Amino acid sequence: MIGFYQAVKNRFISINEWTLSSDDIRGVDISAYQVDVDMNQLKEQGIQFVYIKATEGRSHIDDYFARNWTNADSAQLASGAYHFFNFESSGAEQAENFIQVVGESLHGHLLPAIDVEIYNKDNLPVMPDKENLKHELQVMLDALEQQYGVKPIIYAQKGFYETYLADFGAYPRWIRDVYMPAKWKNGNDWLIWQYNDRGLLQGYSGGEKYIDLDVLNSNRKLEDLLVK
Repeated sequence: MIGFYQAVKNRFISINEWTLSSDDIRGVDISAYQVDVDMNQLKEQGIQFVYIKATEGRSHIDDYFARNWTNADSAQLASGAYHFFNFESSGAEQAENFIQVVGESLHGHLLPAIDVEIYNKDNLPVMPDKENLKHELQVMLDALEQQYGVKPIIYAQKGFYETYLADFGAYPRWIRDVYMPAKWKNGNDWLIWQYNDRGLLQGYSGGEKYIDLDVLNSNRKLEDLLVK
């Protein structure tokens, strides 16, 4: 008989869903993998905010960012932009890429976010130098804070955060844990929790059938994330 923790690890059981309630503020994060996204249809399914991939590294722009950004505004769905951090580009170059694509003002949108995680290149994981990562990430964080007047959110898995980003506690945390509830391991030391990377909703096309599901910390309001 398969054990309980093995069942959780293999995704046969989702503890995360058990800990959520109808009062929770739920959202999604999307990229070109979801292609065209019907924001109104997401709202009809209880989604209250969306984070949209804008940029990656020093030059990459998500193919569907502009369309999704405009559609979220048209649907009056609270939206924010996120950047995928590249270990091989400078923080200054990456900040410039993000600002040029997203715009010089985020008034009325959600806090900017930076996704920092291990990624593959030529089918091999790219492992960052810790001190270089900390320096370049800080450069980007400072540039975005200067531009938008708010501290960006840092998205990272718990283990990666503890290994590389423990010194960044002054910044809001977006935790990814698709196995166990964020509050079990982190208390209330997080702003957003990505609780499922295999969500199934209606309203998007493309080859990727799943969508990432997120929830706002119950001690916060969505208005707390808005850039004034």
